[in-house]
Amino acid sequence: MFFKNIVCPVCGASCDDIQIEIKGGKIEAKNVCKMGISRFNEITSPRRFRQPLLKYGGKLRSVSWEGALQIAADILASAKRPLIYIGSETSCEAHEVGLMIGEYLGAIVDTVGNGATVMGTQEAGKVGATEGQKKNKGDLIVYWGTNPLESMPRQMSRYGVFPRGYWTKRGRFDRTIITVDPRKTLTAKASDLHVQLKPDSDYELISALLTLLHGKTPHPSVEEITGVPIPVMEEMLDLMKNCNFGTISVGVGLSSSIGKYRNTEIAMNLVKELNNYSKFTIGVIRSHCNAAGFNQVASYMYGYPFGLDFMRGHPRYNPGEFTTVDLLREKDVDAAFVMCADLLSQIPPDCAAYLAKIPLICLDTVPCPTTSISDIVLPGVIDAMECDGTFYRLDDVPIYFEPFLDSPFKFTQSNEDTLKQLFEKIKEKRSHNNFFPSVFKQEEAIHAIFPGVL
Repeated sequence: MFFKNIVCPVCGASCDDIQIEIKGGKIEAKNVCKMGISRFNEITSPRRFRQPLLKYGGKLRSVSWEGALQIAADILASAKRPLIYIGSETSCEAHEVGLMIGEYLGAIVDTVGNGATVMGTQEAGKVGATEGQKKNKGDLIVYWGTNPLESMPRQMSRYGVFPRGYWTKRGRFDRTIITVDPRKTLTAKASDLHVQLKPDSDYELISALLTLLHGKTPHPSVEEITGVPIPVMEEMLDLMKNCNFGTISVGVGLSSSIGKYRNTEIAMNLVKELNNYSKFTIGVIRSHCNAAGFNQVASYMYGYPFGLDFMRGHPRYNPGEFTTVDLLREKDVDAAFVMCADLLSQIPPDCAAYLAKIPLICLDTVPCPTTSISDIVLPGVIDAMECDGTFYRLDDVPIYFEPFLDSPFKFTQSNEDTLKQLFEKIKEKRSHNNFFPSVFKQEEAIHAIFPGVL
């Protein structure tokens, strides 16, 4: 069987030109990077979860679908302050149901993604562009704090650097590439100019560029602070002022250094002022598929992009208080539901230690560190392969995808369907008040209430 125009559910590029051929139960993919091949191979992987699992006697054991949902609903319905962590590798439709569950439970709902960039956008506003505009018009590409040649290979080959656009007919030869990164990455080596600044000096470098843009000379100490000579800054700014259409693509390297979201804010202010000289935009390199989707869905549903607290019956938003790491560090949640994300690998050790102590439900397709500490594992359906839905590309363009295979499970057709079934169980528990308190770790309670579940 041969399928074409498949959407890849791996990174924020959401490539929609993938070709799939299935021969003898094996999958061959074309127009796909190494990360994409790995994801498509999960369809037939022997490691894939084929049934729900329940931790009993210290080991994950097979359990019925109905029993797994009942126990998962008990955990969430009995928790006083649950955390619902929604990952990016699933559809916006599933995000919507997850947010509705959080609102019903009075839970905290958070996501994976570059939250600091979103906060910077809230502060300064963003001059954005689609990837298609960059392909057709962009003659200056600045990669700041990101290494797309390794983290998102097809962004450069489809949009950023190599393709021939309407006004960039010679492809790479019509473009100038600047990389701002403390490391000598593969992207830096492929660039025309590598601005190798010192770690944690992004804010100072952008401030110096703004100073030069205003016709003044920065204080000489900026060279020592950033590690970048002023003549190099002047060369970089001259390229930015004199291009026809420029863009800055930022990664987590910018928002993870000292300054956090203020780095993104000042970068967006720089872009706004550069528009006095040329057309200039800024975008985000999102390494996770549909990382932009949760921000979009949460914003149009509740007005806030991430870290939503529904405990008082209405959404509240306060990054640093209602965000995952802070909640786990302060031990402010008593149960967690992690969906389509390896949360354990993304948080500090003290937060991971507390996550392992509380009742944890996980929805995923293959084993990962988070599933190893989970009390309930619900098998996931792979979006864009086995069910339909919507992703948001890294440039906030919605991409609708259709499956080329059916769901491998009889009990659920998609992650959205799983969440809807779980939501119904939770509402039943709350309405009948027939759930036990947060004593899930006591195996006797599980066996007494669900004697036939194992």
